[in-house]
Amino acid sequence: MMFIEVDMLARFEMAARVGFAGVEIQNPYGESSADLALVYRTSGLESVLFNIPQAIAAIPGREADFEAGFAKALEYAEATGCRQIHCLAGTTDAPKAEATFISNLRRASTAARPLGVRLLLEPLNTHDNPRYFLSSSGQARRIIDLVNEDNIFLQYDVYHMQIMEGDLIETIKANLDIIGHIQIAGVPGRHEPDSTQEINYRYLIDAIDETGYNEWMACEYWPRSETIAGLTWARSYGVDPDKAR
Repeated sequence: MMFIEVDMLARFEMAARVGFAGVEIQNPYGESSADLALVYRTSGLESVLFNIPQAIAAIPGREADFEAGFAKALEYAEATGCRQIHCLAGTTDAPKAEATFISNLRRASTAARPLGVRLLLEPLNTHDNPRYFLSSSGQARRIIDLVNEDNIFLQYDVYHMQIMEGDLIETIKANLDIIGHIQIAGVPGRHEPDSTQEINYRYLIDAIDETGYNEWMACEYWPRSETIAGLTWARSYGVDPDKAR
């Protein structure tokens, strides 16, 4: 979503130059795991998160495809030192969706544990993603509780949860024990989390800091124009867009 002005491998150098400490990639599979591992090492950036190849974790009948996709994600995680894989539930309202999701997550949890990899579950808003199976923090907690494994966490995307739930600070506090990753973007539009959208991110980030949250907070948004031009909001967080020039 960000730094798409250059090709995938060139984005790392640009992100490192302006001051980011890590990079998450939704779909890394167009590059070899060896090439990605090399660019992570040379850029000094941490490999933060990958998505599984397809959003099918809760779709009945796709269990074998999920298992194969998760194995591929683990291969990339092991090569790059990534410790988090987002298991996308998928679009379904099948009666057996929850049971399928739980079963797939239990098997994936077992496969990931020897590598020290965590599974992340991200609720998406159903305005942008109609019929997406996982759509609230409460539902994610229910799934995590039912799976009952210690390496599965909530990926809390502020953009999605502002649309679905609101009450951001109290919801984050209530789920702090299961939140393993936070993503930010402006509402509406999923653009920069600056002062031109409805969320007061300065207040929100300060409130999150006060909770003692010590995991990654990632930018996942579509820049309104060029990525660098839209990074002025991030100066107070150690990102300097001037260093890209």
